[in-house]
Amino acid sequence: MEERLQKLLSAAGVCSRRAAERYIAAGRVTVNGLAASLGQRADPERDEILVDGCRLEARAEPVYLMLNKPRGYVTTLSDEKGRRTVADLVRDCGVRVYPVGRLDLNSEGLLVMTNDGALAQRMTHPSHQVSKTYRVSVSGAVEGAAERLSALRDLEGEAIRPAEVSVLKTAGETAELSVTIHEGKNRQVRRMCAVCELTVRRLRRVREHTLELGALPSGAWRYLTEAEIQDLKQLC
Repeated sequence: MEERLQKLLSAAGVCSRRAAERYIAAGRVTVNGLAASLGQRADPERDEILVDGCRLEARAEPVYLMLNKPRGYVTTLSDEKGRRTVADLVRDCGVRVYPVGRLDLNSEGLLVMTNDGALAQRMTHPSHQVSKTYRVSVSGAVEGAAERLSALRDLEGEAIRPAEVSVLKTAGETAELSVTIHEGKNRQVRRMCAVCELTVRRLRRVREHTLELGALPSGAWRYLTEAEIQDLKQLC
C-alpha cells in the first residue's frame, strides 16, 4: 500500500517524520533509482526505497534506550566532520536507534534513543511541553542568578516559557543550579545563562519527563523499563 515517504521512514525506525523531510530534501532518499521529493508516496512492497544507499527494511521491534551521553559526542547517527557520535555508544544494542532531541557536543546526560518514530515525534513536539531538568555549573555573576534566569521571558527576540531554577550550591563566584525548561529551543539553557552573564562550566541533563538519569555511568546505556515506556506513551 502506498504511503508518504516520511511515514514509511518513521515506521521503519529510520528517523522521525520531521527528520525524514530533511533526509528527502537533502537527496538522501531515492525511489526506484530516482531522488525522492517531499510529499511523494511509495509502496515498499513494490518500490525500491533507499536511504543513504541502503534499502528500507521492514520495521524492527520497538527498542527504547536511555544513554548517559558524555561530552565530546555529537547527537547524530553520522557526522561529516568525523566526530564521535552517540550511535557509536549504542552500537552493541543490535538495532538502529536514533536520538530523541539533542544535546550539544559539550553537554552531557540523559538522552533517549529509539526506533519508534511516533513516540519520538510526540516527545519533541512543542505542544507536549516535555519538561527537561539540567544540573548546570556556572561561574560569573552568580548572585541572584536563579532569580534572573527564572524571570527570562525573551531569548534574543524569541519568546520562551518561564524556567524553574534553584541554587543547589555556591562557592565564591561559582554555583551549581538546577534548571527545568518545558521546551527544546536550540542550546536554550546555555543561551539563557549567557544573557544572565553566566559562563557554563558543565551542563548535564538529569531528567526528562518522568525519566531519571540516576547512577547510570557516563557513556553507558540501558533499556527503559516497561513502566517508563508506558509513561512516555501517555504523552498526548
